Amino acid sequence: MQLSITIIEAFCRLLRARLTLRAGTAVESRMEQNVWNNVPKRIPLLEALSETEFQLVLLALLPQIRPEFLNEAILEAFPAGGDLPLLGGVKGQNHRGLLPTGETAIALLSDADPDEPLTIQSLLQPDALLAREGLLFLESLREGEPPMSGRLIIPQNIADHLLFGREPAPRFGPDFPAKQLTTAMNWDDVVLPQTTKSQVQDISAWLRHHDKLTTDSNLSRKIKPGYRVLFYGPPGTGKTLTAAMLGKEFGKPVYRVDLSQIVSKFIGETEKNLETVFRRAERQDWILFFDEADALFGKRTSVQSAHDKYANQEVSYLLQRVEDYAGLLILASNFKNNLDDAFVRRFQNIVHFPQPNAQERHLLWQKSLPASLPADANIDLQEIASSYELSGAGILNAVHYAVLRCYDLNETHLSLSGIIEGIRKEFLKEEKPL
Repeated sequence: MQLSITIIEAFCRLLRARLTLRAGTAVESRMEQNVWNNVPKRIPLLEALSETEFQLVLLALLPQIRPEFLNEAILEAFPAGGDLPLLGGVKGQNHRGLLPTGETAIALLSDADPDEPLTIQSLLQPDALLAREGLLFLESLREGEPPMSGRLIIPQNIADHLLFGREPAPRFGPDFPAKQLTTAMNWDDVVLPQTTKSQVQDISAWLRHHDKLTTDSNLSRKIKPGYRVLFYGPPGTGKTLTAAMLGKEFGKPVYRVDLSQIVSKFIGETEKNLETVFRRAERQDWILFFDEADALFGKRTSVQSAHDKYANQEVSYLLQRVEDYAGLLILASNFKNNLDDAFVRRFQNIVHFPQPNAQERHLLWQKSLPASLPADANIDLQEIASSYELSGAGILNAVHYAVLRCYDLNETHLSLSGIIEGIRKEFLKEEKPL
């Protein structure tokens, strides 16, 4: 459900009444207050908010709905113009209207209660409900600036949800360094050792039943929210595919965090970029997948330079953020020992994805053959699986090459020579002799 024009218009009338009151040209109209009070305001996203919190969100959203409103309403109430620090507000780089600040909120949303300005300030604190739920933030300012002179910032995905009743998929980039991970495969396509498969089923059990843990009167006080898992093993052994399959099975979006976009040379930017992802993931119950996690979750070092100091601060931030995340969080690494020990202690599950053995490779070869291209009779998959140690991804790449070669040569059957050549190319990638 989205915001109705009735709510917006009633709120604008209320603000006009408050402005005339601040200007000393009128008393606040009971009629305007009654109109606002009588407007149905059932918005699922905002149902948990108090009246003042609801109005703070609307005030932050106003420049996107009525960009001219604050300028016109202030000019109407203060026709002589002039500098009005009481009302706060700042100018943006492109937006030509007034952008409301915390000071604007205090001026327009405070009633006759002398404690109301402090109440509004408390609602805009970083640990208050609005910020915790990712609905509204107060802009961070330089040291010495009054905090309430910061802009009211509503995340664009929240604004889209309120205005259009839906949230578009986030746009990948420096401001949102994560991409959705999907797969057309099914669990039948996944070949894993029995031990690994059993541990993945433990993750499925948590996804099915975690709500019962959070409502248990005893365990809810003792068990931290969320489930943290480490996938480790050589490349191509199914770590990414398994993460995608868990999301597909339970209907949860899986977002892979791009570490090249996350890690920044600017102090504090890494934490800022990550926080954007974590906040949205928490609200929408995503599965977060950090591939090559040792690049970001690596071991802390002794402090020998300013860079070491801030790198260690990033790891400390991640430790806390990972522990606080209430959903499923998966870290993937080629080597378990590359991760900081403090992270390892926080995992509920550590899953090893080893190189497949001969029997598993045989099954992977069988599952990878094309459905529309018969294989030559001289292809012995059991012999190939026993002779060539490849990962699941390597086997699929070899088949991919062999099929394309077959089509290019106008052959009607998948040839052994094509498969062997595909295997040779995979071995060359890893600089291994055939």
